[in-house]
Amino acid sequence: MSSPKKQKLDAGVPIGPSTFNLKDAPIDGHRRVKVRVIGAGYSGIYLGIRIPQRLRNVDLKIYDKNDGVGGTWWVNRYPGVACDIPAHSYQYTFNPNPDWSSFYAPGAEICAYLENTARKFGAMRFVKLSHEVISCTWDNEIRRWILEVRKCDTGEIIRDDADVLIAARGSLSNPSWPDIPGLKDFAGEVMHSAIWNVKYGPSSIRIIAEKLTETRGSYDCSNKRIGIIGNGSSSIQIVPRLQKIEGTQLSCFVRSKTWITNPFGDVVMRKLGLDPKKLDFSVEQRQEFAQNPEKLFRFRKEVEVDGNTIHEVSFRDSEMQRSGMGLFRAEMQQRLAKNPEIAEFLIPTFGVGCRRATPGPGYLEALTESNVEFITDGIAAITPSGVSLQSGREVPLDVLVCATGFQVAKAPPFKVTGRGGLTLEERFTPFPEAYLSVVVDSFPNYFMMLGPNSAIGSGSLTSILESEGDYIVKCIRKLQKEDYATMTVKPERVRDWRDYCHEYFKDTVYTEKCNSWYKSGSGTGDRVIGLWPGSTLHALEALRAPRWEDFDWESRDTNRLRWLGNGWSVTHTKADEEERSQGREYLGDPAWYIEPTFVDVPPEQQPEQALEFKMRPFSH
Repeated sequence: MSSPKKQKLDAGVPIGPSTFNLKDAPIDGHRRVKVRVIGAGYSGIYLGIRIPQRLRNVDLKIYDKNDGVGGTWWVNRYPGVACDIPAHSYQYTFNPNPDWSSFYAPGAEICAYLENTARKFGAMRFVKLSHEVISCTWDNEIRRWILEVRKCDTGEIIRDDADVLIAARGSLSNPSWPDIPGLKDFAGEVMHSAIWNVKYGPSSIRIIAEKLTETRGSYDCSNKRIGIIGNGSSSIQIVPRLQKIEGTQLSCFVRSKTWITNPFGDVVMRKLGLDPKKLDFSVEQRQEFAQNPEKLFRFRKEVEVDGNTIHEVSFRDSEMQRSGMGLFRAEMQQRLAKNPEIAEFLIPTFGVGCRRATPGPGYLEALTESNVEFITDGIAAITPSGVSLQSGREVPLDVLVCATGFQVAKAPPFKVTGRGGLTLEERFTPFPEAYLSVVVDSFPNYFMMLGPNSAIGSGSLTSILESEGDYIVKCIRKLQKEDYATMTVKPERVRDWRDYCHEYFKDTVYTEKCNSWYKSGSGTGDRVIGLWPGSTLHALEALRAPRWEDFDWESRDTNRLRWLGNGWSVTHTKADEEERSQGREYLGDPAWYIEPTFVDVPPEQQPEQALEFKMRPFSH
C-alpha cells in the first residue's frame, strides 16, 4: 500500500507559530469613525437623521455656510420661488406633510419643513451653521481627509479631519452669471435668482406660519424698470410675480425655446375629486389630510404612481412623447392667443423634457400683459443705464435680474484634492462623472449626494436622495465593522458607468438639440451629466445594495478577517454599570431573532405569494 501524499502547503500560509492576535471586540462592534458632511439641505439633514439612527460611535458634524438649514431653499428667496413638482412628492418618505398650502409649495414652506424635520429627528445636534468649508485634502499617510473651515462670523480658519467626507451640497448651489460685457458696470440693482437682494439680513428672516411666503424681506421692485435674463425654471416663477407689482415694467430677454407643460399630477387631482386649476389647498382640505392619514397616503400614492409611469415620455418618438408635444403645443398656443408671435418663438421643435419642463403657472399669461415686453434680440452689452441689444436698440433699466441657473458642470467652489494631488476640478474635466452618481476614483472615502447624473426627468427626486444616503450609510458601516481604512471605486467601473450613461441617453429626448443644464459643455455638449440614466425606480434598485467588488479596499489589519473579533456579539455582551442602572442587562437583545420586527413570516402553502416581493423583487 502506498503512503498517502502529503498536502502541499499554500505559499501564503506561514509555517510555525502564528503571530496573529484576535481583535478584542465583538464582531458587530463599532470602531470610532469621524464623518464630516458639507451642506445642511435635504441631503445633509437626511444624513443627520440616518447616520445616528443606524450607526453607533460616529463623530458627526454637518457644516453649512448659511445662517440656517435648508440648502437651496434657504438661499433662494426670489419672488415666486416654489417647487415645480408636486409638494407631496418633494418630501421625506418618513415625514409626510399634510399642510402644504399649494400643489407647488412656496420656497419658504419647504425651508420651514426642512428645519422642522431637522429639529423633530435630532439632526440639528450635528449641524454647524455659518461654517464654510474652503478646502478638503486627502492625506494618504494617515488615510484621512483634512478640512479647512472658515467661521463666517469671525473669519477664523479652523482645521478638522475625517475618516469619511460627504459632499451634500447638490448640483444647484453655485450660481452661474451670464458672460456679457459690461455686467459689472450696470449702475442699477443687479441680482441673481439664487442671490436675491433682500432688505434684511438672513439672521432676521423668520418663518411665520400664517404668512410663510411673505416674511422674507425682499428688494422693493415697485415702479421699477426690470430686465430679466433667461427663461428657465426660476425666471418662469419670477416673471408672473414681478408683473403684478405696482408700476413695474418688465423686459424679458429670451433666447431659448421651452415647453410650459400642464401642471404635473393634474390627472391625479381629478382622480381624487380635486380641481387641477385650483393649485392652492383650502384650510379644510389640509385639515382633512391631517386628520385622515389614509386619505393623505392615497393622495401621495397617486402622485407617486403618476410620476413613475410617465417614464416613456423621455424617449424620442414614443407615443407618449408625440402625444405630449401635441397637447402642450395646443395648450401654449391657447394661453398665448393674445400674442401669437410669442408662441411662435417660444414653442420648441425639440421633445418635451430636452430642457427641464416646468408647469409655470401664470407665466405665459404674464408675457401677454401690457407691462411685459418679450425681447428675443441678443444682448450685445450691458451699459450703466441698461441693456444694449445686437439690433442697436437701448433698453433702459433700474433693475437687472440674472435668472441664468447654476454651474452644474463644475466641481464645488471649494478645493477638493484626492490621491496624488489630483483635484476634483481636474477629475471633472472635461465633464463631471461619478459611479452611480455617488463616488469617483482617486478620492477615497469621499461620497456625493445628488452628484453628477443624480437628477431625474420624472418621478421623485427625494426618493433618489434617500437611496443615495442609505447607500452611503451602508458604506460607512462596512468600513467601520470590517475594519477597512479606505474604499475607493475602481477607475474601470467609472469608465463602465460613463459608457453606460452615454449609450443609454442616445435614444432619449435629452440628447436632442437644445440648451439644457442636463448637458456638458455649458448646456450644449454631447454628454448628459445631470440626469440618472433610467427611471426613478431604476435608480432605487441600482442603489439598493452596493456592489462591493467595484471598489478597491485598504484594510487596517494584515489579516483581513481580524474584524471577526473575539467570538462575541454586541447583542449578548454584558452592559456596563451605568447602563445596568438604566435597566439594560446586555448591550443588545440576546434573543433578537424571534422579535416580530425581525421575523419574516411567509404566506402558508404558497410563499411565492408574499406581497412584499410582488411589490418589489427580492435583492441580496
